[in-house]
Amino acid sequence: MKEFKPHAAHWGAFTAVVEDGRLSAARPFDLDCAPSKLLGSIAAAVYAPSRIDRPYVREGWLAGDRAGGTPRGGERFLALDWDRAVALVAGEIARVHEMHGAASIFGGSYGWSSAGRFHHARQQLHRMLSATGGYTGQLTNYSYATGMTLMPHIVGDIACITGPVIQWADIMRHARLMICFGGMRYGNGQVHSGGGVEHLMQGSAERAQAAGVRLVSVSPLRGEAPGEWLPIRPCTDTALMLAMAYVLLVENLADHDFLARYTVGFDRLAAYLQGDADGIAKSPAWAAPITGIAPDVIVALARDCARLPTVVTATWALQRAEYGEQPFWMLVALAAMLGGIGKPGRGFAFGHGSIAGMGTPRTEVPSVSLPGLRNPAESVIPVARLTEMLENPHGEYDYNGRRLRYPDTRLIYWAGGNPFHHHQDLNRLLRAWAKPETIVVHEPWWTPLARHADIVLPATTTLERDDIGSSARDRYILAMHRAIPPQGGARDDFSIFADIADVLGVRERFTEQRDVATWLRVMYERTRSACARTGIEIADFDRFWEAGFVEIPAPASSDVPYSAFVRDPAANRLNTPSGRIEIFSGRIAGFGYDDCPGHPIWKEPREYLGAPLAQRFPLHLVSVQPATRLHGQMDQGSVSLESKIAGREPLSMHPEDAQRRGLAAGDVVRVFNDRGACLAGLMLTEDVRRGVVMLSTGAWFDPLEPGKPGSLCVHGNPNVLTQDVGTSRLGQGPSAHSCLVEVERWGRELPPIKVHRPPPVITL
Repeated sequence: MKEFKPHAAHWGAFTAVVEDGRLSAARPFDLDCAPSKLLGSIAAAVYAPSRIDRPYVREGWLAGDRAGGTPRGGERFLALDWDRAVALVAGEIARVHEMHGAASIFGGSYGWSSAGRFHHARQQLHRMLSATGGYTGQLTNYSYATGMTLMPHIVGDIACITGPVIQWADIMRHARLMICFGGMRYGNGQVHSGGGVEHLMQGSAERAQAAGVRLVSVSPLRGEAPGEWLPIRPCTDTALMLAMAYVLLVENLADHDFLARYTVGFDRLAAYLQGDADGIAKSPAWAAPITGIAPDVIVALARDCARLPTVVTATWALQRAEYGEQPFWMLVALAAMLGGIGKPGRGFAFGHGSIAGMGTPRTEVPSVSLPGLRNPAESVIPVARLTEMLENPHGEYDYNGRRLRYPDTRLIYWAGGNPFHHHQDLNRLLRAWAKPETIVVHEPWWTPLARHADIVLPATTTLERDDIGSSARDRYILAMHRAIPPQGGARDDFSIFADIADVLGVRERFTEQRDVATWLRVMYERTRSACARTGIEIADFDRFWEAGFVEIPAPASSDVPYSAFVRDPAANRLNTPSGRIEIFSGRIAGFGYDDCPGHPIWKEPREYLGAPLAQRFPLHLVSVQPATRLHGQMDQGSVSLESKIAGREPLSMHPEDAQRRGLAAGDVVRVFNDRGACLAGLMLTEDVRRGVVMLSTGAWFDPLEPGKPGSLCVHGNPNVLTQDVGTSRLGQGPSAHSCLVEVERWGRELPPIKVHRPPPVITL
């Protein structure tokens, strides 16, 4: 018998086709104009050999090998029954609370996990840990941590990053030049957090060009967007923007009326541009050897910005580098000099090339979500400071004007996300990962995170439970019907946490005496009521569940960011100390950070092609989001596996760089620096700048010698190479894109890929 179940993933809505109780296909949603190819990986992933069939415990942990012992990752696992697994986890939570305090439990859920808003692992984990006494959580995120911290100082909030941002329709009608710092990769536009239907990035960019908008992509990678490519050296965008601003200033092309009325501190930036303090004018001639872009090209681009209605954008990736605050801050300053902020289709925005839904119209109503509980511990760290926290218990550090102290982490509880995908310098992380006494992980598959845990609890996939998909950047709410029964001994996170809470005596606080079906109805009806308060009527829960989706009508008119502020800056002050755009921030200057002073500057990164280290490692590694999976999700799926070269993640290189090294397409190469090394399969393309190589993130970490820091990753995970340093003391974001490497042919026998199959286990 064949059944059809509505469902959703972060890469799109789909219908699960089930034959005789087994998932056979994921059919794209009918209204999706550009469905993701990742849907083709779902069926194979659900039944992959790497599924975890029952609870397990690390053999050494059970024998007493705890904090500071053997680095995790190289031991066998022993099978458990569920009752004993729950008792072990609950006992560890109680022990750590009693002996060390709630802050010593790290609730390390980060990542996308499920598109479903109820079975969202991070939210479920944090509810349980809050109900049981508290935990240390995380501030900001890996995607745009630096921008999240910086932009409230500059423009008062982070809406320019998260949305709503400048709409594509307004760009088509009102702009004639769109400069995309960081480029625009269409694969990024296939992903919604929370699931979605509309994949409009590619169509919007192409329609904008057809409407007469000149698109300029400033990136070391060509990308797929139409228009011109300006192949800049990685991590030098701030220098280019400064040089463009210099041209606007000295040629009297800046909008001084706008600057005087709507901004503060431009005089400080103007003095810096002219070299009043350091004797260095930030001219095109100065920027050219830094950026690799000729002075006349910089001058022409700056003049075109002043002559044409212009919008300047930047991808989130631009701030994931050393001193990542600077390009975001300077983008705002450049847009202010052009005077277009608050006008339709002009000004500045972040994220148009980073994720689906940016720049598409959506009526602002709350998405469906599971409410949280207050964390009694009130303890947090910036998300990218994970390794440093483990290395330095009780150590002090700076963040956003405050002097903070790390907790003494004894227990890590992780559900959702995978630090062995998204964190930098994995060999350093592996050493620090040995320090906690216990690590508990929920996972459907034997991912690198599960392989480096002490207690592993098998979680269901979304296909094995009912849920609701909902995204703040999409107009659809999606029913996610359970399509197949739980595989093996897997259980959903809610039921696991409920049982742990029960042992600890707080089951009712965690569940609020609601089962899954009741929670879904309550969550949906809350959103329905919020819609009604704005005059939008959507179907009740029963009709929604039967239909499989509801559509929120598009707004009648576009929302122009900062238009109210520009119309009346006194009545619509920004939430900054001055109420205006802060080109110079007295508050940030008062923090006294030499790595992030009071206005945008060029500060030379420690790792870029102009640094002394480039003599030893002359290639700049750019680690992009993959087109064949979502982060590390679906690496075991067919789409990702088919993209590999000799089983390794592809590395893109310019043919001239390959020729200098005697390399050919299809070679397996060793990519290395002082932090680590990995194998990759070589692809040659002129779509990467000379001196740059590109390796997607998300290939599951597969060390040649598991549990041994520094071991070669045989699969191609770039985070064995990236550096783990904060962007600055202000933002403390990740600096993954400041990374130099060298590449050579691998001339030895190829080691096998082991990570897509279970580790050694003992079933009693």
